[in-house]
Amino acid sequence: MVTVLFFASFRNYTGEKATTVEGAFSVEELLRLLCRRYGKTLENEVFEGNTLSSQVIVMVNGRHIAHTGGPLTPVKDGDTVAIFPLLGGG
Repeated sequence: MVTVLFFASFRNYTGEKATTVEGAFSVEELLRLLCRRYGKTLENEVFEGNTLSSQVIVMVNGRHIAHTGGPLTPVKDGDTVAIFPLLGGG
């Protein structure tokens, strides 16, 4: 299970501070599962068409995915993924 933490406006879109996800092997798969769970509003904030939005920051175990493979960054049981808007607070 992957733990997902939501910050700032993403808490508003999901109604939660955190959740868990099973069955995702990459950040992109995880985000798509979350969009199915939480709906179109989240999807519109996370994706621009078929690509990850430039307005979202995603970190896996404290490392920005820009340095670990982007949306193809692998995730596995026990990982923690944090999702932030480009501008925002906690």
